[in-house]
Amino acid sequence: MKKRIQEEYDRLDPRYKPISAWGYLGYQILFAIPVIGWLFLIIFACSGKNFNRRSFARSYFCFLLIAVILCGLIVLILWAAGAFNYIVDLWETIKEAVMSIFGAQ
Repeated sequence: MKKRIQEEYDRLDPRYKPISAWGYLGYQILFAIPVIGWLFLIIFACSGKNFNRRSFARSYFCFLLIAVILCGLIVLILWAAGAFNYIVDLWETIKEAVMSIFGAQ
């Protein structure tokens, strides 16, 4: 059985060869690196050498785009609600409490 599977794998066009689970993990780690990973993400999303890699890069790119849009909406909603002033006041209160505990230099 394994021999037959290996023969079919060897006959596959390189553009259709599957990516292993470790390969997907490696690509996720690579794409998570700021700037360099994003560059590779764009390159892999546009290349046609391996369709599985291209599809994964495109899906990861869509995920990042959705995450950036959601973060932007959250910041916009917090800004519109005036929550940033509350966060700054809370930060100052925490900073004063820490300074009173450990003493100000």
